[in-house]
Amino acid sequence: MDEEPVTIKLTRDQAFVLSDWLYEVMMQSDKLDAIVPDRAGIYAISGTLEMTLPEVFRPDYVGCLDRARQRLLEAVGGDDGNEAGE
Repeated sequence: MDEEPVTIKLTRDQAFVLSDWLYEVMMQSDKLDAIVPDRAGIYAISGTLEMTLPEVFRPDYVGCLDRARQRLLEAVGGDDGNEAGE
């Protein structure tokens, strides 16, 4: 298999929220086993995000994450965190 890197561009907010979601799914629930039986790729992606994002080590992590989520919601026209139609 070709080991040439693939580049995915995310905003910092997108990467931060994705990093948090991956952590929650990997470490805080058993849901990942039902979706992805082989976690190696998910762990690699999560590790790459963590090495790239200094926000994950900030003492005000939760506040930073909340602000990032809010900015993303505003960018897509939502403001309450619910999916459309809920």
